[in-house]
Amino acid sequence: MNLYPVIKPLLFQLQPEQAHGATVAALRLAGCSRLTCWCLQRCFAPRVVPRPVHAFGLTFPNAIGLAAGYDKNAEVVPGLAGLGFGHIEVGTVTPLAQPGNPQPRLFRLVEDRAVINRMGFNNPGGALVAENLVRMKRGRVVIGVNIGKNKLTPNERAAEDYVTLVRQMAPLADYLVINVSSPNTPGLRALQSETVLREILIAAVAERNDRAHDLQKMLPILVKLSPDMPAEGLAGALQAAVDGKVDGVIVTNTTLAREGITSRYQEESGGLSGAPLRERSLAVLKEAVTILNGELPVVASGGVMTAEDARARLDAGAVLVQLYTGLVFLGPGLVRECVERTAREDLY
Repeated sequence: MNLYPVIKPLLFQLQPEQAHGATVAALRLAGCSRLTCWCLQRCFAPRVVPRPVHAFGLTFPNAIGLAAGYDKNAEVVPGLAGLGFGHIEVGTVTPLAQPGNPQPRLFRLVEDRAVINRMGFNNPGGALVAENLVRMKRGRVVIGVNIGKNKLTPNERAAEDYVTLVRQMAPLADYLVINVSSPNTPGLRALQSETVLREILIAAVAERNDRAHDLQKMLPILVKLSPDMPAEGLAGALQAAVDGKVDGVIVTNTTLAREGITSRYQEESGGLSGAPLRERSLAVLKEAVTILNGELPVVASGGVMTAEDARARLDAGAVLVQLYTGLVFLGPGLVRECVERTAREDLY
């Protein structure tokens, strides 16, 4: 039974950050026992058998994952797994705790089916997130950790933050994502320039390789890119990913563009996600797949609002699809719809 049409008006009466906190609290409660997790799984189980996806040396139960930004602190993975996700990306995590930007910093654009956020990597820091991951009941879901630099770390020392987090999260994550594309940390996107990004990725991969023997695994590292780069910038960032020997690329993060936005919140600063990002993100995905030409697998993120959007991403060459804002407007049933729509054999 889909109760989200009943719950949604109540959530939308709350401020967006309050509503987010309410859903996190509900999922934390739902994930706290085997019985409640079982109930979630029964409610949201797909009506077809999902096909596993093999990527980056990992096996994903299905092609649909949760993008970073929802479970920033790795608090509610069991509850989220019960919704049917094949992978869950927690974070963004920074080495040191930071409060993020002042509130209000999250805006719901109902008319546009979009969200603007300028959260600013608010999180309790790597040590606490690591503790949460240690305590977690993991189950079958694949867990990624999205990592970023602290706001006060100068760009010339950014690699140190990423290396610190690789060292800290490597024993606990199934994969890591280097986030250099959020628009909400001043100067962060400058790290996407080819020369700078190559240096960061080489340092992160070297740290991963140094730890591989002790961990007895080769932890995949991905890099997440912006939808707002010009064509030459995207090509340069992708070349840096290849040269840096990472295992994959995620496209895209949120956008600073506001074309076609009608909401009164259109002037708010921050990254835009949701339906208006659909075509831009899909275009970047197609371009990235073409440029890489099989050298690296690509994960699609951004603008996935329907099961057809998810299918279109796989048809365009993505190996996995991530969603987030679509859940705000359509509810958790969207996960099952996407899993079912992407479970067709002709995709594999």
